[in-house]
Amino acid sequence: MLNITLPDGSLRQLADGASGYDLAASISEGLARNALAVSVNGEVRDLHRPLPDNAQVSILTWNDDSGKSTYWHSSAHLMAEALEALYPGVKLAIGPAIENGFYYDVDLGEGRSISSEDFPEIEKKMLELAKNKSQYIRKEVSKADAIAYFTEKQDPYKLELLENLEDGNITFYTQGGFTDLCRGPHIPDTGTIKAAKLMNVAGAYWRGDEKNKQLTRLYGITFPKAKDLAEYLERLEEAKRRDHRKLGKELKLFAFSEKVGAGLPLWLPKGTALRERLEQFLRKAQVKAGYSPVVTPHIGSKELYVTSGHYEKYGADSFQPIKTPNPGEEFLLKPMNCPHHCEIYKTEPRSYRDLPVRLAEFGTVYRYEQSGELHGLTRVRGFTQDDAHIFCRPDQVLEEFTKVIDIVLYVLKALDFPDFTAQISLRDPENKTKYIGSDENWEKAEAAIQQAALEKGLNTVTEYGEAAFYGPKLDFMVRDAIGRRWQLGTIQVDYNLPERFDLEYTAADNSKQRPVMIHRAPFGSLERFVAVLIEHCGGNFPLWLTPEQFIVLPISDKYSDYAYQVKAQLEQHDLRGTVDGRDERIGRKIRDAEMGKIPYLLVVGEKEAQDNIISVRKHGEGDLGSMPLEAFVKSVQSQMVDAM
Repeated sequence: MLNITLPDGSLRQLADGASGYDLAASISEGLARNALAVSVNGEVRDLHRPLPDNAQVSILTWNDDSGKSTYWHSSAHLMAEALEALYPGVKLAIGPAIENGFYYDVDLGEGRSISSEDFPEIEKKMLELAKNKSQYIRKEVSKADAIAYFTEKQDPYKLELLENLEDGNITFYTQGGFTDLCRGPHIPDTGTIKAAKLMNVAGAYWRGDEKNKQLTRLYGITFPKAKDLAEYLERLEEAKRRDHRKLGKELKLFAFSEKVGAGLPLWLPKGTALRERLEQFLRKAQVKAGYSPVVTPHIGSKELYVTSGHYEKYGADSFQPIKTPNPGEEFLLKPMNCPHHCEIYKTEPRSYRDLPVRLAEFGTVYRYEQSGELHGLTRVRGFTQDDAHIFCRPDQVLEEFTKVIDIVLYVLKALDFPDFTAQISLRDPENKTKYIGSDENWEKAEAAIQQAALEKGLNTVTEYGEAAFYGPKLDFMVRDAIGRRWQLGTIQVDYNLPERFDLEYTAADNSKQRPVMIHRAPFGSLERFVAVLIEHCGGNFPLWLTPEQFIVLPISDKYSDYAYQVKAQLEQHDLRGTVDGRDERIGRKIRDAEMGKIPYLLVVGEKEAQDNIISVRKHGEGDLGSMPLEAFVKSVQSQMVDAM
């Protein structure tokens, strides 16, 4: 018998040779019907492969990220089968699943191309093939047989991929009349693919090398129900409406200039007000938590980043060194704040009684992102991190890490991000060359993060290979209002930079000891955070944060004086706003204010001026009626207190 441990810790026994499907069927008929794949000791496998003894197993469905990924990988194979039917002689390169859907890179041959006009025919063929309910059949093949197969097909891309594969570790997958070189895993059969949509076509160099041939990359997405596709397309339309680049321009928050340079945002007055309010919000929380603010230069000696390891790891993604008239003297635009903070720590002797030392800075850093990767505020070349570094004793790591989690949770609550997962990002155990530091230090750091997340009761997932080069981290993966996932706050434990910078403190026994360093950034970067926030709330910022909380709209010039009196009185209560004194009809003023997403529109005319009141309209809700200023102030202030 096989002994299987389920995710809830319960044990189940199955006959030798039982598969993931058999396990699902033993739990419930519904689970077996909806199962797509199986996770065995953390490895995703085909549902019908035999299970090993004493394994930890979970059944994966459409509700699991790994289930969706397997489904979309199988859909890429289905699209490739459709392309072979519609474009005889097409050569196939690679076809992975991505965050939303899949793509396949193909070589159509000379004189042939695919445009969006061809999408319906390909989609139709995919669904026609899917109805055959063809099984995805896994077959282990020798390298010689694999080479012979793709030589006969005259497919140079598969043959090149085979060059780096070891004999004995090569598998084919076949569904219907289509066979592909693939590690898998795949869903049981094509029958669960009920809706298909091709999303985009682009060019892509083979293996990402511009020296190689440019292939056609087809992006697609599939779903088990037609209504799921309809809902997805609806969300895409909503995402277009919420695009931070579009709203940022409409709300006059930020801009870009070719003369200033690609990827270098210019913050306009309203955007600056929003950004500064975010900074003030976090500064206040940091002072309460015992952080000391510091300021460091925008550049540093190249040697500083050689010492830290950043030059080795990020040199290719950094701006080129700045050479001075002094021979051999070079500086870099700052790619990270942490090396500067290490040098601040070293400015004076530290005792065990002085620790923890918490240094915080809104520090602007620079990285040379490729122009094709720049995207609004989410991918820029100059950005400001809400950076802080905590230098503590080893016995303080768990407590300090837990306190940082509290700050991140406070930020997410205040900005209405209730749906998040804490991702424990660990080293890739199969490729430790990407990281610096000893195994012992990595193990201690990873254990501290896992323990802190457990004590705080966080909903966590563990991802191997996602750690920073100097230490593991806890990344907060947030879902926005339309279900997209973003990585925002991050906390990292680092035993390595203190060693590289020879940081010390004097212990109780007068020995010299090494502090542990915790890196943290609840926002991540202000640019990226503002972009996500804009799209999350559709430009309707929380009342405490929005640059303009009200706008006073006089019906005509006769009431402009009263409008400015209203503005002045509200500003005495720390409310922010302006007056629309344009010579326009009130309907136009209201429409423009609504487009500007200003929370409260205060209309004033003869009756309001006479009775010392205001007529209040709320953005998106309409008329709230007339009220004295005192009542309006009390209402607005109570909303802000409740939000915080």
